[in-house]
Amino acid sequence: MNSNKMFFFFILIFSTFISISANSWMGCWIGLEINLLSFIPLISNSKNLFSSEASLKYFLVQSIASINFLFSILLKMIMFKNFEINNLFSILINSSMFMKMGSAPFHFWFPNIIEGMSWMNCFILMSWQKITPMILMSYYLNNNFLMLIMMINTIIGAIGGINQTSLRKLMSFSSINNLGWMMLAIMISESLWFTYFFFYSFLMSIMCFLFYIMNIYFINQLFIFNMNFLLKFIIDLMNSLSMGSITTFFSICPKMILTYFHNFSYILNIFLSYLFYWVTTLFFYYRIIYSRVFFFFSKKKSFKIFLKNKFFSFFMFFGVIFIMGKFLSAFFFF
Repeated sequence: MNSNKMFFFFILIFSTFISISANSWMGCWIGLEINLLSFIPLISNSKNLFSSEASLKYFLVQSIASINFLFSILLKMIMFKNFEINNLFSILINSSMFMKMGSAPFHFWFPNIIEGMSWMNCFILMSWQKITPMILMSYYLNNNFLMLIMMINTIIGAIGGINQTSLRKLMSFSSINNLGWMMLAIMISESLWFTYFFFYSFLMSIMCFLFYIMNIYFINQLFIFNMNFLLKFIIDLMNSLSMGSITTFFSICPKMILTYFHNFSYILNIFLSYLFYWVTTLFFYYRIIYSRVFFFFSKKKSFKIFLKNKFFSFFMFFGVIFIMGKFLSAFFFF
C-alpha cells in the first residue's frame, strides 16, 4: 500500500468515528460523505478496468443514498422541528442506511461491485463500511419495517448464493444474509450487535486474507490448488462455519427468546423462518466441502502453487482456535 492509499485509509477510519460521534444529523451526513470520498481512491486502480467500474458504481449508489438521507433529515427538520419518532421518516432514513450498506432489497449493486474489487477492499466493504449505517440506523429504528428487511435479507442471502461460482459473490450474499442477523442483534441490544459484528468481521478477515494470499477467486480454483487434503478441509471448514453463522446462530437465539418472551408466538414464527433460510445458506457452503472430500485425489500436477507467506500458518492456526472458542461461547450463552 503506497502512501496515498495509506492516507485515504486513515481518513476512512476517522470518517467512521466522525459519523458515530456526531451530535447532529448533519454531522453524521458529513462523516458519511468523507467516508465515501476516501473509499473511492482505495477501490480505483488504473491498471484494472473492473476496479474503475466498481468505483464508479459505488460512487453513484452511495451518492443516491446520501441524497436520500440528506433529503429525509432536512424535510423532517422543516416539517416537525424536532426528531420525534415518525414512521414515514424513520422508513426513509432507514432505507438510506440500507442502501449504503448493501442490504436487501437495495442489494443489487453490492455483488457486482464486490466482483470488481480486490480481497482487501472486499473485506473493508463487507465489514468496516457497515459500522456507520448500522449505528445511525439504531438511532432511529422502525421495528416493524426492520423485521421485514431482516426477513428479506435472510431470503436473498440464502437463495442468491446457491448457484454462484465466484467466491467474491458468494461472500457478498453471505454478507447480506449476516446483515439480517446483525439487524436482529441490534434490535435486542447494541452490545450483542457488537459481539456478533466482531465475530463476523474477524472470521471474514481470515477468509479474505487466505483467498488473497492464495490468489483464489472462483470455486473451481479450490479443487486444483496443490495443498494437502487436511489443509483444504480446514479452509473449507473455516469458511462454512464462519460464514454459515453456526455458532452465532446458537448464541443469538437464547437472547432473542429471553427478550421477546412476552410474545412467544410472534417470535417463534421468525425463529422458524430464520432457521429454514439459515439451513439454505449452509447448503452452498457444505457443497464446497462435499466436492472437495470426494474429488481431492484428482490433482493437476502441472498446476502447482507453493505458499511462502509467513503469516499463512499463523492465520490458519488462529482461525481454528477462534472457531473452537466460538463453540465454547455458544455453550456459555446456554
